[in-house]
Amino acid sequence: MAFFTRRPASSRRRPRTPSIAAGALVLSFALAGCGGTGAERLADAPDRSDTTDTTQARPGQPAPDPTESATPVAPARLAGVGPATLAGIPRNARQVVLVTGRGKDSPVSQVVLYRRTSAGWEPGATWPAHNALKGWTDDHHAGDLHSPIGVFTLTDAGGLRPDPGTKLPYDRSRGFTIVGTGFEGEPLAGSFDYVVAINYNHQPGTSPLDWTRPLGAGKGGGIWLHVDHGGPTHGCVSLPQEHMKELLRALDPAQHPVIVMGDAKSLAR
Repeated sequence: MAFFTRRPASSRRRPRTPSIAAGALVLSFALAGCGGTGAERLADAPDRSDTTDTTQARPGQPAPDPTESATPVAPARLAGVGPATLAGIPRNARQVVLVTGRGKDSPVSQVVLYRRTSAGWEPGATWPAHNALKGWTDDHHAGDLHSPIGVFTLTDAGGLRPDPGTKLPYDRSRGFTIVGTGFEGEPLAGSFDYVVAINYNHQPGTSPLDWTRPLGAGKGGGIWLHVDHGGPTHGCVSLPQEHMKELLRALDPAQHPVIVMGDAKSLAR
């Protein structure tokens, strides 16, 4: 289990969340979902005062290679996603971050960003990822070491480092500082350099660090997309840093992005 610590306050782009008493310096990481073992201390605290900043050949021309398509056709549906899961995607969503877990109990997954076109859903590159240590669940609770299965909106971003160019509201804060080691002994430093809040038990329109839990504290929270540290998470989905930056630059609130996440069998329903 990980813990939070808070850092000195400074100015930040958009104050949006409440402060707490300065004496509450350490909080259980069970409410936050991301991270590793109990050795590390995190600054993911609710104190928002802590911030910084096909084709024919023509005569005289060779026939085209039949293995190549002159015009790639986007798939009509999201790969591996069944009707029950599709029904949960809002009609106005034109970007989908599809996270497909290797198995119900596996912490290994892959991520593909899809965009909706007139031909259907067009996939981007496939990126390696991690999810929670114990895999996936339909009934997530704080500290259960599972990632929640479902469809969730993506509205808010932040991180320890400067905004890499996202269109999402971005909260740069020292509150995203993390130290210590993960479940496999890997260092956690830098894991929260770039973050996107997954709106599982998170209030849309607030910083990823916001402490509001609409479903109650027992249902967990702080489920994020963040930088991969080379091992399982408490509940988040993690990507290599270059792909996190790429994702942040691609996500556009005007496209109403959502994340569809779970193990392959669950998503196929």
